[in-house]
Amino acid sequence: MKKVERINIIMRYINNRAHFTISEIMQEFNISRSTAIRDIREIEAMGMPLVAEVGRDGGYFVMSNSVLPTVRFTDNEIKALFIAFMATRNLQLPYLKSRHSLAEKLLGLISQNQQDDLVLLNQILLFEGTNPHNPDLLDLSDLPHPMLEQLIRILLEDRYLVVTVEERREIQSYPIYLMRLYREKSSWQIEGFDLAEEKRRIIPVDHLTDVKPNPEKKRISKKKIVEQLSKQEEAINLVLELGPKAIAQFKKYHPLKITISYTNPFQTTAILKTFINVHHPDELAEIINWLLFLGGEIKVREIPKEVVEGLQERVDLLGGSH
Repeated sequence: MKKVERINIIMRYINNRAHFTISEIMQEFNISRSTAIRDIREIEAMGMPLVAEVGRDGGYFVMSNSVLPTVRFTDNEIKALFIAFMATRNLQLPYLKSRHSLAEKLLGLISQNQQDDLVLLNQILLFEGTNPHNPDLLDLSDLPHPMLEQLIRILLEDRYLVVTVEERREIQSYPIYLMRLYREKSSWQIEGFDLAEEKRRIIPVDHLTDVKPNPEKKRISKKKIVEQLSKQEEAINLVLELGPKAIAQFKKYHPLKITISYTNPFQTTAILKTFINVHHPDELAEIINWLLFLGGEIKVREIPKEVVEGLQERVDLLGGSH
């Protein structure tokens, strides 16, 4: 546990007790006497009014009618929070349709000078999704898919779900264990383990029509799900070496499941290893487009012939258009 995290937890532990001793702090947090004393002194320096009791059974107590010190933000922390708000607007993030009231509360906590700084930052900093003709300080909106917050609310209680989706005008229901909820190319995706077919399944949140906890009482454990998926892992069939420009392009965008390993300390060369399902037309087309996006600074070690053929078709098509 990091020191700052430990001190914060100790502060809450202390604040919920009428009396405590150094020995209790040592035992509760598994720390030495010298560390406990040092942490108590730091907590006192932060403003918590502790009173020491002298004697064999002495300890500490929090001065009557005192609570944890009021949270205060530094100028840089205020700017960091506000810029984070600005940078993420119109990204369709969950819960942030409440950001208007959050911004108002933030402004209410700070001085007029700090507010003036934020107004100026709002005028000169533009991010994707910002309307340059109307960069209003509180004009921060998000309209994510209506099922997204319902999905998150349910999965916080239970990751074994039954999801109903509309695919090609047909309604399908799948019992899944939700492994990850991720955002890729401006779209939210569910990565789950299909409990009926016992395989990985990717479901776009935009296709959801309903989600509810799985009523089935007999469940496959998470450990068994991970073991089963590891046995189903596909063999690597795409291996590339990336130069500096290709790495820069990779950082701009890459499919979520694809990662790179840097091959020198300066991060100017890297190697990419992944599996491409060449029998899935959408995935094949996506990877061909993405490889062209990476540019010419790549060296091929291994590549499926279907990808090569697709790249050649695209190059021939581009050549014929001139």
